[in-house]
Amino acid sequence: MDKTTNLIRGTTPEIKLRAKQLRNNMTPAEKVLWEALRKKPLNGLKFRRQHPVGRFILDFYCAQYKLVVEIDGEIHLTQQEYDAARTKHLNSYGYKVIRFSNNEVFHNLDSVLERIWQTTLDSTL
Repeated sequence: MDKTTNLIRGTTPEIKLRAKQLRNNMTPAEKVLWEALRKKPLNGLKFRRQHPVGRFILDFYCAQYKLVVEIDGEIHLTQQEYDAARTKHLNSYGYKVIRFSNNEVFHNLDSVLERIWQTTLDSTL
């Protein structure tokens, strides 16, 4: 990893292939959020989905603000330690990580989008 450029190195062809597979097989909650981000871009913010960064694949990524948006489904209930370590690692390289549950996306999408927008307002470039 290279802290001078804030880039996490080490994305392999396998990780890139897995990211492509995940883009083609998004969860229902990821599909809902992706459609919302595509149809109603938050003041022109551009997001990438299933974006590889180093050894990680981020659910959604806004490069302009180094903002990572993760959707936590049922599997995340069993991997909270891993998620916390992953978030800490990404934070150490200047990435801001925010997480939402599937239920938040399905039942309170407007609040999810508002929180994403607020996070960019609170961020410094």
